Amino acid sequence: MELIATSKGENRTAAKDGYTYISMDITNHDEESAVIIRHQPDCIIHTAAMTNVDACEMHREECYRMNVDAVKNLVSLCKQQQIHLVHLSTDFVFDGTAGPYREEDKPNPLSYYAWSKLESEKIVLQSGIEAAILRTIIIYGVVDDKQRSNVIVWTVNSLRQKKTMNVISDQFRSPTLAEDLADACMQAALKKATGIYHVSGAETFSILEIVNRTADFFGLDKQYIHPVTTAELNQPAKRPLVTGFVIDKAIRDLDFHPHSLQQGLEIVKQQLEK
Repeated sequence: MELIATSKGENRTAAKDGYTYISMDITNHDEESAVIIRHQPDCIIHTAAMTNVDACEMHREECYRMNVDAVKNLVSLCKQQQIHLVHLSTDFVFDGTAGPYREEDKPNPLSYYAWSKLESEKIVLQSGIEAAILRTIIIYGVVDDKQRSNVIVWTVNSLRQKKTMNVISDQFRSPTLAEDLADACMQAALKKATGIYHVSGAETFSILEIVNRTADFFGLDKQYIHPVTTAELNQPAKRPLVTGFVIDKAIRDLDFHPHSLQQGLEIVKQQLEK
């Protein structure tokens, strides 16, 4: 098996062996086409997107270019070259009134980001190509430079620096360890899976509980955690209040067995201490 990794700019991954890295801008159709035609992949795992929900709300043209136009181009190339596609999506395609959600439940996006991701799903599904759509929720983990943030890393860094944290108390999610999502993507690629799959942690917590559990695990002072409601935070983009997934289909078809939050925190701690 040969692995080719692409991203915009230089390779920011510490491990440089075992794969080929190519700098590529997914919004540049000619550049993307040249790479794909040259290397003729059997499968493409598409993880790139504009995911800052508020930034998407305020910069809609940029969001559309990244999350919709780029997918149109990619799907067109997959169709031409007969390439299997694994495409990542999000729990935000749902409105949060009836979680946990199954794959067949009807989406109802509340924000422009969510709309753009649902639009990308439609493009993939209506294209006729062999493709799997993996929806996921609130991914956490540690990257090589330890700079990219997520709810766990944000909590650890903020509390270690004794910074006050405004933490939402009335939104509920199923946190997903990055390694678990990566495994699901690989299984979807190897099995040439098709259709929609819900891939997340098996446990659902409020964001506040995730933060509190992280603080307890790392032995950090919780006095800096300040609970706020979604209404009080008043963010530019609307969020679904309660999501979470029924992951039975992924367990059955993709041999997906996610870590518990406790196990995930243990893995993150090991990675942060490296």
